[in-house]
Amino acid sequence: MIHSISPAALTFETVDNILQKGYKLALSEESRQLILRSKAYLDRKIAESDKPLYGITTGFGSLCKISISPEDLSRLQANLVMSHACSIGAPVDKTVIRLMLLLKAHALSLGKSGVQLATVERIIDLFNNDVLPVVRELGSLGASGDLAPLANLFLPLIDEGEVYYRGEIRPAKEVNALLHWEPVALGAKEGLALLNGTQFMSAHAVYALLKAFKIAKYADIIGAISLEAYDGRIDPFLPQIHAARPHPGQIETARNIRTLLEGSEFQQREKTRVQDPYSFRCIPQVHGACKDTVEYVASVVEREINSVTDNPTIFPEDDLIISGGNFHGEPLALALDFLSIAVAELGSISERRTYRLISGDRAHLPEFLVSNPGLNSGFMIPQYAAAAIVSQNKQLCTPCSVDSIPSSNEQEDHVSMGGNAATKSVKVAENVERILAIELLNAAQAIDMQRPVKTSPYLENFLQEFRSVVPFNGADRVMYVDMDAATEFLRAGDFE
Repeated sequence: MIHSISPAALTFETVDNILQKGYKLALSEESRQLILRSKAYLDRKIAESDKPLYGITTGFGSLCKISISPEDLSRLQANLVMSHACSIGAPVDKTVIRLMLLLKAHALSLGKSGVQLATVERIIDLFNNDVLPVVRELGSLGASGDLAPLANLFLPLIDEGEVYYRGEIRPAKEVNALLHWEPVALGAKEGLALLNGTQFMSAHAVYALLKAFKIAKYADIIGAISLEAYDGRIDPFLPQIHAARPHPGQIETARNIRTLLEGSEFQQREKTRVQDPYSFRCIPQVHGACKDTVEYVASVVEREINSVTDNPTIFPEDDLIISGGNFHGEPLALALDFLSIAVAELGSISERRTYRLISGDRAHLPEFLVSNPGLNSGFMIPQYAAAAIVSQNKQLCTPCSVDSIPSSNEQEDHVSMGGNAATKSVKVAENVERILAIELLNAAQAIDMQRPVKTSPYLENFLQEFRSVVPFNGADRVMYVDMDAATEFLRAGDFE
């Protein structure tokens, strides 16, 4: 299947389909013409202009005062890519690298960057042939875009750097030769068009949001199972109370829980308490606020991935080349800090429900959800693990966007730190997957300890699927295996 890259807006559904269904990419004729027009206009302006054009006939950053001779313009761009390839640390996930390639190809296809058609086509070749440049997670200030990681991403275009190819990390020059790809001779401005931009931040943001959408669904499902296992009340989920405080996510969450519990035998039992702890009773308010935040962040990110964020920006229709600041990561940095906080809260309340299930404060559940407590420790330590992860998330959620360290001899005197906000948002999301997996382990155990009572048909089906991966725990066994299996169950699942 082919996804045609065009000026039409990318959506999360489209991006998810490209990733999950293995789409190949191809430029639409409309985008081809936009790229060709932009490049022709830039070449004409360089030939006609007797004034310096930033990053095109000058150096970069604080070196913008230095003019470059016409015969050195191509070398200037190659030097830029090599000198800026300074991302270090842990390798970026391959899915994020695919997203970076996709998002950069889409941005360049909008025809405001002045690049060669061959350059965009080579980026598409990398994606389609699963030749993934090695990019590392540290080094971006999120200021002039994501300079360091994007430079690493595009080193292979000029026969430099390393790539993942057929399960190995190999020199890009070697793989290019195998595929009969000649290095791209970068034209004026092309290195700048490749390196300026927010595709490192944006790719992580998309990756984290695709996880967050799923996490929000699982939080409701697993929270409903825990409510059942705890013998919690349905009253806090009735529609009247939420109509009186009509936040969209809150209303949606309460409706979800009511739907998930339809037909439950647990809800037909007489309840022994007048009210439940906040971690159960306030699921609509907490999950709902988190969902509203995720939706807000998604709107920012969707706008960003359909934007032109390199510099200068070319407007052939207005006969303008404008050097501005569309590469600044502030919109993403603020939003990604907010996303991390919201997703972390779904993990925080989940861990509290886990604690309630093992605490023995319900007469129908033994301490630590195991027979012969004392001889068996049961589910004591998975809650420790969840608590440790929640604590780490609290530390990770310190905002990155409130920091700024000037660079480039003070030319770049305010930066967003959006690269760090982006990478930590993924770490937080992955952590919350693990926290929810631990809650599911406990909730499924607590339900099974109350058989033959059944929960709703939907949740029974969900639990049956889960039990095909993680069996009931009758006595102490190695628990990390179950925790890993539960986490993978959530990551691989597709439950509506």
